[in-house]
Amino acid sequence: MFSRPWVAKGPKSVPWLPAIIDRRYRNVGTEPIAQQANDKVAFQPYVPANVIMPEFTLRAVLLGAFLGIIFGAVSVYLALRAGLTVSASIPVAVISITIFKWLGKSTILENNIVQTVGSAGESIAAGTVFTLPALIFLGYSLDYSRIFPLALAGGLLGVLFVVPLRNALVVKEHGNLVFPEGKACADVLITGEKGGIQAGRVFGGAAIGIAYKFLMGETGGLCFWKAQPEWHPLWYPGATLAGEITPEYLGVGYIIGTRIAGIMVAGGVLSWLVLIPIIKFFGDQLPGVIYPGTIRIAQMTPTEIWSSYIRYIGAGAVTMAGIITLVRTFPTIISSFQSTFKQLKQSKLGAAAQSVERTARDLPLPLIAGGAVVVVGFLWALLAFHINPHAHGNFVSALLMVLFGFFFATVSARIVGLIGSSSNPVSGMTIATLMGTCLIFLLVGWTGGEYSAIALSIGAVVAIGGASAGATTQDLKTGFLVGGTPSRQELGYAIGVITSVFVVGLTMQLLNRSATYVKPMHLSGVAITAAMKSQGTTVYQGHSYQVYSVIGSSKIPDGRYYYDPSHKAIDYQQVMGIGSTNYPAPQATLMSVVINGILTRKLPWTLVLFGAFTVIVLELCGIPSLAFAVGLYLPISTTTPIFVGGMVKWAVERSGRKEEAESETGSGALFSSGLIAGGSLGGLALATVVGFHKEEAFAIGRHWFPHFAQSDTVALLIFAGLTLLLYFMAKSNNSTKNAT
Repeated sequence: MFSRPWVAKGPKSVPWLPAIIDRRYRNVGTEPIAQQANDKVAFQPYVPANVIMPEFTLRAVLLGAFLGIIFGAVSVYLALRAGLTVSASIPVAVISITIFKWLGKSTILENNIVQTVGSAGESIAAGTVFTLPALIFLGYSLDYSRIFPLALAGGLLGVLFVVPLRNALVVKEHGNLVFPEGKACADVLITGEKGGIQAGRVFGGAAIGIAYKFLMGETGGLCFWKAQPEWHPLWYPGATLAGEITPEYLGVGYIIGTRIAGIMVAGGVLSWLVLIPIIKFFGDQLPGVIYPGTIRIAQMTPTEIWSSYIRYIGAGAVTMAGIITLVRTFPTIISSFQSTFKQLKQSKLGAAAQSVERTARDLPLPLIAGGAVVVVGFLWALLAFHINPHAHGNFVSALLMVLFGFFFATVSARIVGLIGSSSNPVSGMTIATLMGTCLIFLLVGWTGGEYSAIALSIGAVVAIGGASAGATTQDLKTGFLVGGTPSRQELGYAIGVITSVFVVGLTMQLLNRSATYVKPMHLSGVAITAAMKSQGTTVYQGHSYQVYSVIGSSKIPDGRYYYDPSHKAIDYQQVMGIGSTNYPAPQATLMSVVINGILTRKLPWTLVLFGAFTVIVLELCGIPSLAFAVGLYLPISTTTPIFVGGMVKWAVERSGRKEEAESETGSGALFSSGLIAGGSLGGLALATVVGFHKEEAFAIGRHWFPHFAQSDTVALLIFAGLTLLLYFMAKSNNSTKNAT
């Protein structure tokens, strides 16, 4: 359930995939429904094609849309903070089964529609958050009128592109393409139909996550204990050991497992316990300022060193790791594309809907083709009249969106069948798209600032479309196994896209605003240059200022500033929430580095190359570099609690419960999913409190017992209690296993 872009592993290195996917699914009788490719027995789903039961009901669509919105918002929060998302299909399926049991009898096909509609939110959020926050780093505003249409178009294109491929990938390749998460989700639905699913652990984890988050507070809560214990040893200047002890990070660490969590924290150790102390050691002796910093290193805190230097090293590492991942999967991409179209050519896609049985009925191809044409026209209009009204190349850009989008949607749909949607290298595909697009722009001379926004828009549509295509195909595989109607699932996923995109952009804006602040920065004698992009005017502290975004200046670091034209001076810097230590957004930073590096060629390349060659060293040593690179970029306070969650899973496995620990429907996985959902929803609620400037009214812990609330020891003891609770929950028996 780890986010698709950052665990680019082959099938042999996915230790957390559930053991249940190796079981054979069985229908109501005794016939196996998971046959090998060479079996002569015809496939029979759990619900036969000639059985008609309630499926695409209003309550199923509404519940799926609601859960899609919830998990979409959760995924935005988690992706901005930790650079990853958690797959929503199984938690949504478990919640759906339980809620419908409370409301009365439901069918397995209704629950399948709920998980199909609900899973759209996570995939749309992942593709959006991993790309579009780069608008801030490119000097633009995080405009909802830009985010919403791009996310909507990308999500719908992903669905439209894979509908003609369903028969080739899901049906014809049934014995060859495993679709691991799709099988696991089908197992959950079948077990729930037999009465073996209990969602108490998900709801319990969510309740504990929300309560813990609100009591701890960070900013906006009750602040009863410290949110981030940290230690700066005096005998090791510049070093930092910290942990943001939140329930969502603990749950993420358990789900992704010990190895990936360990690799991520290793990247953090290199940044915060090696590189920053080295920079501090040598920088203390230097009298001047080293670009891209604006003050002497001797005056910098570890966080300021991270912001000025380490972020570029981390971005270089993530970029190189993404490129290596893409190169490594390139043979798979080519063979997947060729195999898919070979199967597509052999399929009878033109059959009328009434001539095929229910379980083989897709949306009509004329509707798919017409929808694709409408989306392409919509993208052209968006570029021509909103994003890029004064420049050339809008039609070419729309064509690039379609060409790259179709190619990588096809590839993504097949790759998830091989290694699962969680290991789908969408980020590598997006990097390839951005590099190809930027090189084309460079060759034709389109290097102005507006073309960076166009390149990012193309990359965003491809990333969102690829994520959507992979998730759609995975859901269609689940439906294939349980006996769902493909056309209804395809329509359901499109509805999930349409509903979830509303909340994705709003959540990004909320979190960005809640963590944005203004700090004094006095720079005199500043002349307006081409590196400064006007963002309008503002009034601050009773004085009128011009607002400029600075990108690629040799004298002023990248950022947003309040400029006084009468004195030709910068008085303040507006520090945006996205890109700060609160919401580092590593993937979006990577996208901006690729675009700036090719189109503007204004980067601190030495720092970027430090990170790139660090990744090469790791690869030469045989260590997977992508998770390490993300950890190198993130604050160590993020990766430390994730590592603790991974160690809990290791302890559960060592206690003799390895099968339970590795199962996606095991007690630990379900409870961790609840912790993630609850902690993330709590974080969104706290961000809302901050948005209304009411945080001080809620922070009663700091006022009533300040010593207790600021104690590192107290905070660590409370987090240790939550860790022990996860351990004992993970060791307990799950009724799912007993039922199967």
